[in-house]
Amino acid sequence: MQFIEMTWRSKYYNAEIQLRDELLRRPLGLTFTAPQLAAESEELRWGVIDKEELIAVVLGKPISQTAIKLRQMAVAAEHQRRGVGRFLLENVERDLVGKGFQRIELNARDVAQGFYDSLGYVTEGERFVEVGIPHFRMVKSLRG
Repeated sequence: MQFIEMTWRSKYYNAEIQLRDELLRRPLGLTFTAPQLAAESEELRWGVIDKEELIAVVLGKPISQTAIKLRQMAVAAEHQRRGVGRFLLENVERDLVGKGFQRIELNARDVAQGFYDSLGYVTEGERFVEVGIPHFRMVKSLRG
């Protein structure tokens, strides 16, 4: 496995969109629109590749100079529960510290809350519904 930082429309862009669409959008009856994808052009994005195939992705939208919101994390079904998501987030966190970020925020689907708990993320507030499914707001400080 190899951790990579990607850019909008870079080598793995089409694979990124396909992975996110397959795992996060289609199950909810949603598809990406051109304006939605264009709005993501300035977001940070990271992935994991295995044998030249993109197997995991997450996007990050800076919300201040020191805080970022992670979103759209997806790990290919055949690679889930094998440490790929942990590998991705640990590397993203290291990269973000190097970029000067001190805080991560995210909206975790309720089924993923335990995963984020295991990585030190803390739930803030009550469960809420986003895109028709339950979520929790979670945060993590990157300062030691």
